[in-house]
Amino acid sequence: MASDVRDRMIEGTIRLLAMRGLQATSFAEVLALTGAPRGSVYHHFPAGKDQLVSAAIDRAGARAMQAAQALAGKPEASAEELTALFLGLWRAVLVRSQLRAGCAVLAVTVATDSQDLLQHAGTVFRAWRGQLAELFEERGLAAREAAQFAATLVAASEGAVVLSRAEQSLEPFELVADYLLEQVRTLSNE
Repeated sequence: MASDVRDRMIEGTIRLLAMRGLQATSFAEVLALTGAPRGSVYHHFPAGKDQLVSAAIDRAGARAMQAAQALAGKPEASAEELTALFLGLWRAVLVRSQLRAGCAVLAVTVATDSQDLLQHAGTVFRAWRGQLAELFEERGLAAREAAQFAATLVAASEGAVVLSRAEQSLEPFELVADYLLEQVRTLSNE
């Protein structure tokens, strides 16, 4: 039961970060969204909001890579399929939220004054880039190209999500997605 409350609070924090950003993600908002008892805040997160936000970005970061890890066990999956899968994760976030949600990790990165949270978000982004680069290399890209494309994929998809939210249109995301898929096809054929 206690871990269920903690999990609900983490899930609620991810959702609030993705939809409203760091500043609008208060304990009161998390409690209202999740129905968690007020006493659970400092029971589960005695170090305060930063501890809760850290747990949320850990979970959000892990989720984004679970689909890519599933492909790791499928050597027949191409670099293009891996790219399409990663882009599909962000497209689904935009569609499900009606263009109102983005990346919880990015939300923390752009709004935090906490060096610890910033470093924590950086660790998540580095893990994404590292895992993607490894998967691209396993699919035939040279090590440097794999690392460059992984960084480009993460940065461009994050930016495309921001543009789509701001413009209230999937068009910017789809333009970037098409370009990234063209790029990975070119890299795969070299």
